[in-house]
Amino acid sequence: MRIGLLGTGPWARAAHAPALDAHPGLDFVGVWGRRPEAAGELAAVHGVRAYDDVDALLADVDAVAVALPPAVQAELAVRAARAGRHLLLDKPLATTVAQGRAVVEAVDAAGVASVVFFTTRFQPEPQAWIEEQARVGGWFTGRAQWLGAVFTSEDNPFAASPWRQEKGALWDVGPHALSVLLPVLGEPRRVTAAAYGPGDTVHLVLDHSGGASSSTTLSLTAPAAAAGAMVELRGESGVTVLPEARGDAVPALGRAADALIAAAGSEEPHPCDARFAFTVTRILATAETLLHSGTH
Repeated sequence: MRIGLLGTGPWARAAHAPALDAHPGLDFVGVWGRRPEAAGELAAVHGVRAYDDVDALLADVDAVAVALPPAVQAELAVRAARAGRHLLLDKPLATTVAQGRAVVEAVDAAGVASVVFFTTRFQPEPQAWIEEQARVGGWFTGRAQWLGAVFTSEDNPFAASPWRQEKGALWDVGPHALSVLLPVLGEPRRVTAAAYGPGDTVHLVLDHSGGASSSTTLSLTAPAAAAGAMVELRGESGVTVLPEARGDAVPALGRAADALIAAAGSEEPHPCDARFAFTVTRILATAETLLHSGTH
């Protein structure tokens, strides 16, 4: 599969480009970015072409990987899907319901494959745990904490990201927590609580279609010593905790590329496709509305 990369920021440099370059099933064709000089630098590192025009890149590939802010990603994902290109996207899919719906509609209309990179879903031990807990069922409640120190650690490459500064933990790490909870507990019937503090910290309480409830705490302003992720489930079979992920993002992104290749050759959508990511977007948009309205 011939694939191009859209994006040149820290995540593109640290994860996407190395994963695409190393993948034996991909022909990494080139890079496009909003800053041509950055595209040239990243392309030179991996020995691929730097594209000045995104449509020229789309004409040369079968698929694109996107490492761009969500609003930009959504717009370009629609454009790529309409050109018949498969999509390896990042979370969040979009930051508005309208943008997310547009991506899903474009994917469906074009009949292209889509995989959205929720990191935990492509790490072997956590993914096996998620599948097992979904099979077991009978869960009474879930508790998640996804705490980052992006805004409290020195020299964090993502701290200067304008969309993270605007949207905070809800949209940055919220998708990770939901990607674990939803396959096990079901989609929420209600977002029953959302509150800010401290910093960009957000607290959510969800009433899930499977009968369980969950509470989630999200933050990018946690002290470094308190940072980390945890998901705990309690139910008829007792208590279980999400295993710690091993390895960095590059191998996980490689498995996401595996999933895209498989989905492109099958009529079966991947569980982490654009439609699932749109569900996550709708939940986060509802929570954001509650936060802004002060309604709990």
